[in-house]
Amino acid sequence: MNDIIFIDLNSCFATIEQQSRPMLRGRPVAITNRITPNACIIAASYEAKAKGIKVGMRRREAEAICKGIIFAETEPSKYIFVHNKLKHIMQDYSADVVMKSIDEGLINLAAAPPHIKNRNRTEIGFEIKHRLCTEIGDYMRCNVGIASNRFLAKLATELHKPDGLDEITPENQRIIFAALKLTDLPGINIHMEHRLNAVNIFTPLQFLDADEETLVKLVCKSIDGTKWYKRLRGIEVDDYLSDIKTVGRQYVMENRNLTHEEAKARILHLSEDVGYRLRSKNLYARGVYVWAYGYDDVFYHKSTIFKHAIDTDQDICHAASKLFEQLPTHVRIIGITLYKLQREPNQQLTLYQDQIDRAEHICAAIDQINHRFGARKIHSAASCGTEHIKAKIPFCSTRYLG
Repeated sequence: MNDIIFIDLNSCFATIEQQSRPMLRGRPVAITNRITPNACIIAASYEAKAKGIKVGMRRREAEAICKGIIFAETEPSKYIFVHNKLKHIMQDYSADVVMKSIDEGLINLAAAPPHIKNRNRTEIGFEIKHRLCTEIGDYMRCNVGIASNRFLAKLATELHKPDGLDEITPENQRIIFAALKLTDLPGINIHMEHRLNAVNIFTPLQFLDADEETLVKLVCKSIDGTKWYKRLRGIEVDDYLSDIKTVGRQYVMENRNLTHEEAKARILHLSEDVGYRLRSKNLYARGVYVWAYGYDDVFYHKSTIFKHAIDTDQDICHAASKLFEQLPTHVRIIGITLYKLQREPNQQLTLYQDQIDRAEHICAAIDQINHRFGARKIHSAASCGTEHIKAKIPFCSTRYLG
């Protein structure tokens, strides 16, 4: 039974901007976090993509390719609003809805009430498309994929972009696979393609026809081979939530002329941001990793591991500041990552437990104020002058969207 309906918003950020600003419709639009010459494009409208604009290009590069391209800064509140509206529409069909990222999610109709479960799947898909236009905006478009598991439903959303609707069934799967390359399959990158090629698997059909033993022993050399064998046959193996392993942020510097103190203020801003994210998931970190790319594209990094897990801005910022002092003065991109995450604080009390408790209480109070009145209403003096650093909207995670 095809119980999975996958929804993928088309060119999400760019389309939302075109929806909210009609004068951008039908024109090449690129979305960046800041309007600066070195800013990277994080989303592009279909009109821009048609002219060769790709995610990751710098503004100067894009302007050379596409005359008249329009740049727009991200507005996170818009994207979160659309994300939540889409989620609410999807939840009208089943209690089992999983948002895979800010612009895509899936509905499991196995958990739907009988009057919905018994409906035609294609009919539901077209109904969701219609509701997207009527309840969010008439310029909004999405791809809908229908299949018996997450993998095939996700693949179905990729078949006819933009604004497509496809269903993969046992009857049409071989016809669909015959028209695709290995790297068209979700999760198959160049490295995995090489491993498949090494055992004479060059097409999706050959992949589908491969026996389980070959995939386990020769391709994946692990139980992942069994997962691929089942995944290709429409059996669900991806119905799980992975643990959060790291919390991080990065920032592209505005220009070359920042002093070391100004650059450090920016790393402290990022430190406060990742600290808030860490606490929002009731996690603690033992590792702090600070990194940077110089203007010569050399990668610099420093890290430290604590005996006791930390979660306060005070501890994270102190560690980040010390690590940042060991990096070069002028850098192009900076970042911080918290790792070795754990669910519980250390059980063993220390001689400084009263100081730790006090810092945690202060952090909790600041978090409550910022959550109620807006981000960074209260922050450290050391991160002043960094108000232009916007909240980052992740494509591939919904963990921090509230």
